[in-house]
Amino acid sequence: MKNQKRILVTGATGYVGSRLIPRLLQDGYKVRIFVRDPERVQGQVWIDEVEVYPGDVLEPETLSSALADIDYAYYLIHSMSSANDFHASDLQAAENFGQASKASGVERIIYLGGLGDPDANLSPHLRSRHNTGQKLRDAGVPVTEFRAAIIVGSGSASFEMIRYLTERLPIMICPRWVFTRGQPISIEDILEYLIQSLTTPESAGKTIEIGGSDILTYGEMMTGYADVRGLRRFLIPVPVLTPKLSSHWVNWVTPIPAEIAQPLIEGLRNEVIVRDELAQTLFPELKVIDYKTAVERALEELKPERFTSSWSDSLAVNIGERQHVTHGNTRGMITETRELKVNTQPHAVYQTFTGLGGDNGWLFANTLWQLRGLVDRFVGGVGLRRGRKHPKNLQVGDSLDFYHVEALEINKMMRLRAEMKLPGKAWMEFSVNRLDENASQLTMTAHFAPKGLLGHLYWYLLYPVHSIVFSGLIRGLGAEAEKV
Repeated sequence: MKNQKRILVTGATGYVGSRLIPRLLQDGYKVRIFVRDPERVQGQVWIDEVEVYPGDVLEPETLSSALADIDYAYYLIHSMSSANDFHASDLQAAENFGQASKASGVERIIYLGGLGDPDANLSPHLRSRHNTGQKLRDAGVPVTEFRAAIIVGSGSASFEMIRYLTERLPIMICPRWVFTRGQPISIEDILEYLIQSLTTPESAGKTIEIGGSDILTYGEMMTGYADVRGLRRFLIPVPVLTPKLSSHWVNWVTPIPAEIAQPLIEGLRNEVIVRDELAQTLFPELKVIDYKTAVERALEELKPERFTSSWSDSLAVNIGERQHVTHGNTRGMITETRELKVNTQPHAVYQTFTGLGGDNGWLFANTLWQLRGLVDRFVGGVGLRRGRKHPKNLQVGDSLDFYHVEALEINKMMRLRAEMKLPGKAWMEFSVNRLDENASQLTMTAHFAPKGLLGHLYWYLLYPVHSIVFSGLIRGLGAEAEKV
């Protein structure tokens, strides 16, 4: 039976909010989201199943309509900025939201804050997270406040810092904050607490500390990640390197900007572990997972189908007049996407890219493809010797030179998984969309999930060659398709 409770989710474009929404829909709740920019959620698969209300918690007049007829509201908003005024903004936003929720008759607010001993000298951001919870309570609406430390999951800023530092640095110079203890928790367990609180009325008015089953230092989290990935990493303690200097170092080594890295690092000066057992009392059937399992699950998302073409750190360039190239590096995946307008129908383009390989060749620089196959065989790989079963027809599961056909959508898409010896995992994806009666858009994307420093070196050292070959390949596909 469909759940008739109406739920408002703020922070719908954030890491937790965007994952909470499909879980709520799956459980039958009626979901409304409150976002500053509705365009940022238009690509979500759940967009047609939710109500979208534009607004800003710092603009009280936009809140009343969004909160009308709402039973429960998730408050998943907080600043990740090193600006001096972030604390005042956080408190004003929480005050506005609490008062508007009270006026609208909201039964309960569910808030995700930060773990940390309130009696300790907390970092400004952790202190702000605690004060935000109090400001929500001050309005008079019952609040369920969860306090969590590092969230382990692909896309979480704190986890991505662990991922990139560990992947890229075989030897790490570690300041004091690397050896502070914390209690990391998986994103799956976070979502489970948030969902179960809706049907746990005893959680109203409670502050609940939550964490995974392991208590680890940040350094142990990095070496634990390395163990799961099969990497050897060495930590060298140093007595200096302030959070500000560390944030610039993180910014240089990883894609994480210094303004986000700094509050994360400042928070690591505080030990963030669960100090009471209230979570177990209120949610006795919820069994949290250990850190290793959480990392393994996060790494399972290193698949092309989990990524979209909208990258937070993408860079687009034009090659010539017709080819558009986009580069991305996020959540452990490097991508390079090329787009080309082709003056023919989608079926002709699909027929052309599914005809690649084997005796048909690769339409551009076949000698280089053959050389790559010889190198692969030399190091123990499959090389190009497998060819293809049929000169025209392909099926999912077929071998295609040193690729494996992983996905096919007739007249739309083909994804190939590389099976050559590589320091990482690689895919090539081709797709086509109709532009008008006489033209289509061909898109070719190379996905690479590097393993360790060697994987990153492999990608960037071979990038000039890949750029020439991939650029020539998409032009060759376009020209060949126009002949069909």
